[in-house]
Amino acid sequence: MNRRLRVHMILTVIGSLAFAVSLAAGESLPKIKPAPEFTLTNQDGQQLTLKELRGKVLAITFIFANCGDTCPLLTARMADLQARLGPDFGRKVYFVSITVDPERDTPQVLKRYAEAYKASPAGWAFLTGTQAEIRDVAKRYGVYYKRTRRGDVDHTFLTSLVDQSGTLRVQYMGVRFNPDEMLRDLQSLIKETKAP
Repeated sequence: MNRRLRVHMILTVIGSLAFAVSLAAGESLPKIKPAPEFTLTNQDGQQLTLKELRGKVLAITFIFANCGDTCPLLTARMADLQARLGPDFGRKVYFVSITVDPERDTPQVLKRYAEAYKASPAGWAFLTGTQAEIRDVAKRYGVYYKRTRRGDVDHTFLTSLVDQSGTLRVQYMGVRFNPDEMLRDLQSLIKETKAP
């Protein structure tokens, strides 16, 4: 039987606990908990909430535009997945990239960043907010970040998949996740019936 190793995060009141789960091919992804809500500002200067995205499968990442190493790699992988999802992208699957550098990442900066990666605005939002808003949403998704002396931002690379009913289903640690596995997981969640 084909078995896969996937890293999941359970977010608890006392912090984040990571554990590995081996799932058989075709098995449903576990339901971790309701995805943390947010209200942030997109690259067009408009507010976007998690509730507005109900009915779509979400992939939520944390990046910043001035990142010179891992953020571009993560965003490029997501852009590749955008293309591979075909007509499901935007209609059934939506990507959300949240900055961890709200001081510099204005909507205009994020718009240029999105355009550089050919991110389709029909299915991909790049979000910013106040320092307090970003700190809060990052913490609730289990993402740690801190500005370095050089002005960069060290942060946890965590990509969260959320189903159509707003339930957190899986979180991938790092940028070296298997894109084929994530594509299968996204397609698996697309096929699930929306919870009432």
